[in-house]
Amino acid sequence: MEKKQSNAEILANKKIKGRYFKIVLRSPLIAKSALPGQFVMLKVAKVFSLEPFLRRPFGIHAIRGGQVEILYEVVGKGTDILSQRKPGEVMDLLGPLGNSFDYRALKISNRQPILVAGGMGVAPLILLAERLVAGNRRSARGKIQVLIGARTKEQVLCEKEFKKIGCDVKIATDDGSAGFFGRITVLLEEVLSATDYRLAAIYSCGPRPMLRELVRICREKFIPAQVSLEAHMACGIGACLGCAVNTIGGYKRVCKDGPVFEAENLIY
Repeated sequence: MEKKQSNAEILANKKIKGRYFKIVLRSPLIAKSALPGQFVMLKVAKVFSLEPFLRRPFGIHAIRGGQVEILYEVVGKGTDILSQRKPGEVMDLLGPLGNSFDYRALKISNRQPILVAGGMGVAPLILLAERLVAGNRRSARGKIQVLIGARTKEQVLCEKEFKKIGCDVKIATDDGSAGFFGRITVLLEEVLSATDYRLAAIYSCGPRPMLRELVRICREKFIPAQVSLEAHMACGIGACLGCAVNTIGGYKRVCKDGPVFEAENLIY
């Protein structure tokens, strides 16, 4: 897929809760071709400023007509600058980059999708859930299941959005302040034990420790799974080799060969 570099107007940039923001960009070319799981590289520096010099990677959260929505957390200087950008300003945008979730294969296997998100891992899964529902993936086994994990109730993201799409949502928090008391992977095992896991297919995004445990579960139960990896990226196009991950086929670049990988191919 051809990547596109363009100037995108900021239509909105609002705080969702706490340190979490959503920015909406007008970018018809990227919106037209973007697929669930892909990402963009944003130059977050303000006009006439070179700081930060490098672009920042962000998963595509949603597509609304010719608009691209990005969900992000303010965790450093780059995202802090991004949170200060105003509607009407223009940003340099490169994308869509990377591969995508192969959700259309479910039409052949007729498996039941389970989406597992840890923390900011919810970001690319909204678009995936929308495409699954639009593709009539609500099978005889019930709605698409979405499991959202967070440290606390205040850090749970997108619960209402997934429910609005028509998903069955379950929450897990490390401190028990909302939903299941414990790790999201423990909740996943409970959900799998209550269903015929041989008919499941898992799509996930989240922090590395969560994904490592999820991969172990899927291997033990022979459940097909695709995971979107988070990584620090300098270029986003595979040139700098700064986001390499170990797989059974050798080291792969998260930005170029991913960010979505088959769980069975990853080496942790």
